[in-house]
Amino acid sequence: MLTDAPPNGARSGQPAAGARRATITNVAEALGVSKGTVSRALNGYPDISDRTRQRVRQAAERMGYLPSAQAKAIRTGRVGAIGLVLQVGEPDAQRPFLADFLAGLTTAASAENCSLTIATAQDDSETRAALSRLIAERKADGFILPRTRLVDPRIDLLRAAGVPFVLFGRTGDPTGCAWFDLLGEDAMDEAVRRLHALGHRRIGYLGGGVGLAYNALRLAGYRRALASLGLPQAPALETHGGTTMETGAAGAARLMAQPDPPTALVCATDMGALGAHRWACEAGLTIGRDLSLIGYDGVPEGEWVAPPLTTFEVDNRAAGARLAALLLRRIRGEPAEALRETARARLCPRGSDGPPALDPTALARRLEFTAQGHHDTKGGRP
Repeated sequence: MLTDAPPNGARSGQPAAGARRATITNVAEALGVSKGTVSRALNGYPDISDRTRQRVRQAAERMGYLPSAQAKAIRTGRVGAIGLVLQVGEPDAQRPFLADFLAGLTTAASAENCSLTIATAQDDSETRAALSRLIAERKADGFILPRTRLVDPRIDLLRAAGVPFVLFGRTGDPTGCAWFDLLGEDAMDEAVRRLHALGHRRIGYLGGGVGLAYNALRLAGYRRALASLGLPQAPALETHGGTTMETGAAGAARLMAQPDPPTALVCATDMGALGAHRWACEAGLTIGRDLSLIGYDGVPEGEWVAPPLTTFEVDNRAAGARLAALLLRRIRGEPAEALRETARARLCPRGSDGPPALDPTALARRLEFTAQGHHDTKGGRP
């Protein structure tokens, strides 16, 4: 018979000093179920009901039962870990949301008695080598792949090895791919429509990483909205690579150098938008009047600039949790095509977008005038 009190004064979930650790047989006998049921419940098999799974886990915790990782690996062919290789050599690799993402990932994995194996790499070649090593050493049962590309060699490697994986993003060839992704294309569509409603008719796109799937999707959403609203589309209104403040500033400078510059920029990343913000301020423009900006990511720095950045916020903790849950289901045999989820980013209106004070021709004159040093020190206006 089970009780809520731990034996001999031991803390909950811990065996008393000197006591033998509970076995799977003890847990099964206490609950009146088979050892197989206990094993399958603790390993998250879908044929075990949620109610039974919860009863088994609670009993195992009270009795201090901890399955042997080695025995589990021999019995199931799994090591009880999910893998993640972080490519830290990219200019924007140290993203502010990484801590929240990892917190969601580890919390969800721990709830399923699973650990997280993390490796780092500098570039694409090192990333593939790290994945191959972790597979060969059986350090993980499956992998989460962030920052997906339209053509992604990591996916080809894992497909060929027959190792389960889940994408944080989408890719060009979805065959055998499970994923969780944010609908960045819908956010860009919404951003264009918001700016159009404010009165903007020439809207530019400051894109993110070239070759990355998110950039292609967000560009498609931007173009979709322009076409729907009958707004002009042109190569001169699009630039890419705005993943840091420096590259964002350079991208904004290119977009604004034309004779009829955009009066608003939709930015695929917040860091690119913050670079555009800094460039515009240095060029003597008033953000939210002379030039409107909308970003994407919800990085904390967006709240610190003046005016604060209007952006689309992503719940990265929730994303990490969903990716862990989907990967564990994939590892247990569910088909990849049944494990594809998306969510929407949340618009955070702030002060960086508003009705245009100037048309494109007047804006070009303003930029030319201020470039010659003819703006006053109070408001940056001639």
